[in-house]
Amino acid sequence: MVGGAGRAKKLGTLLSGLLECGAFCGIIFGWASLVYVLKDLGYFEQWCETSDNLNPNRTLYDCSGQDEQFSLVFTIGSFMNNFMTLPMGYVFDRFGTAVARLIAISLYTGGTLLVAFSTPDLAVLLFPAMSMLSVGGMVLILTNMQVGNLFGKYRSIIITLYNGAFDSSSAIFLIIKVGTGHQICLFTTQALEQMDAQLGSDICGGPGQ
Repeated sequence: MVGGAGRAKKLGTLLSGLLECGAFCGIIFGWASLVYVLKDLGYFEQWCETSDNLNPNRTLYDCSGQDEQFSLVFTIGSFMNNFMTLPMGYVFDRFGTAVARLIAISLYTGGTLLVAFSTPDLAVLLFPAMSMLSVGGMVLILTNMQVGNLFGKYRSIIITLYNGAFDSSSAIFLIIKVGTGHQICLFTTQALEQMDAQLGSDICGGPGQ
């Protein structure tokens, strides 16, 4: 009976961690899909300039400045994802799983809310938002890696599975893009995503707490 309960707990830990990695940890790498939505909403539109053309009946716009701003958001976010690995790894080793996950949840919550409440006039909020989502996701997968230790000789398989889920989470922004095409509000999508993140963290705080 005890053994069955232990196996069920291990399986629950595995599945909740897999859901967490697959839905939240690497969404920064699906940024290109979200850019499509943000452009449609008019983010960084002030960086577009009227371009000279020979046809007086047509107005052409040069939006290279807008593209540069979107690229800069991604560059900073992906940089923070790697740069913060060492200090967050130290926090994880020094203070344990609970503290690390609390930091991750706080960052992810803050980043999600910044995206949800951003507007074309407050497009600058995307810079801290994506950095917070990136670092928060990195810490989540960092704490989930130890789940592999629960499965002995299958440890490498579990870690590889989580890494695959991390890469697959980039599809979340693609889902938002498709959903926006069907008139699903970006605020609603982000709010639902945050609710799922909190639920996954409540179900499984990870081993070693």
